[in-house]
Amino acid sequence: MPLSRERWELPDGDFLDVDELAAGAGAPRIVVLHGLEGSSRSPQVLGILREARRYHWGGVAVNFRGCSGEPNRLRRSYHGGETGDLAWVLTRVWARCPSSPIICVGFSLGGSVLLKYLGEQGEQLPEQVRAAAAVSAPVDLARSAHALEHGFSRVYGDRLVKSLKRKTLQKLVRYPDLVDAKALRAVRTLAEFDDLVTGPVHGFRDAEDYWARSSSAAYLSRIRRPTLLINAQDDPFLPSGALPARAVAENAFLTAEFPVSGGHLGFLEGRWPWAPTAWAEVRAAEFLARSVDR
Repeated sequence: MPLSRERWELPDGDFLDVDELAAGAGAPRIVVLHGLEGSSRSPQVLGILREARRYHWGGVAVNFRGCSGEPNRLRRSYHGGETGDLAWVLTRVWARCPSSPIICVGFSLGGSVLLKYLGEQGEQLPEQVRAAAAVSAPVDLARSAHALEHGFSRVYGDRLVKSLKRKTLQKLVRYPDLVDAKALRAVRTLAEFDDLVTGPVHGFRDAEDYWARSSSAAYLSRIRRPTLLINAQDDPFLPSGALPARAVAENAFLTAEFPVSGGHLGFLEGRWPWAPTAWAEVRAAEFLARSVDR
């Protein structure tokens, strides 16, 4: 796929690396956010960009701070409640493409960030942003973190914690007072990592404070753009009881697809394993296309 990487310098001295999919002037632009410890080259991100190319859209796949293969510069990183970088990216995209409608997709943690941003903006969201889709979004960060401590979900949790610890240990070389190194090495769960690192480093009291103030569930009622939520009922990151069915029922801007199976970002169909189709990416693109083809 013809993607070009650019480094966008942020106002606070940090940077975001983005992968761009070119398109003609006036063509819709899709902004894509990856999941926790993913990147712009995650399979789901590439999948939605392939769909975007099929629709002749342009695209910007964002790497959260420190997720492009190079450590970010500042003490802070990214987290599930950080919407400032997304807001800045959207401002840049619509400044560069003033005649293009903008649509957004977020996967996993990126989906929750996207939903929180849309809710924060509410009626104030610029008209250029037409619609959004969130796939496997952990809308309740507390329940998601604790879900990763049990059963098969621990496989996912262990992998994420290992990656997060590795990055934080690297950052201690530049910022030795960031966290206690001994305590960091003893971390075994995502909840422990959020309590020691994510919360305090980003201005929260602890993990509970971070989860409470950053979860997107509380913002769903304020969303004022057509938004598709795709979550499997067997998602190891989010118990089925935490699916936001009530919010969807009470907000006409929300559309839900809550299939019984699909796991976390695992919505494959077709002649598996020979020719699988990434159903969620196809469904998201179909949903978004209706908002820009009117």
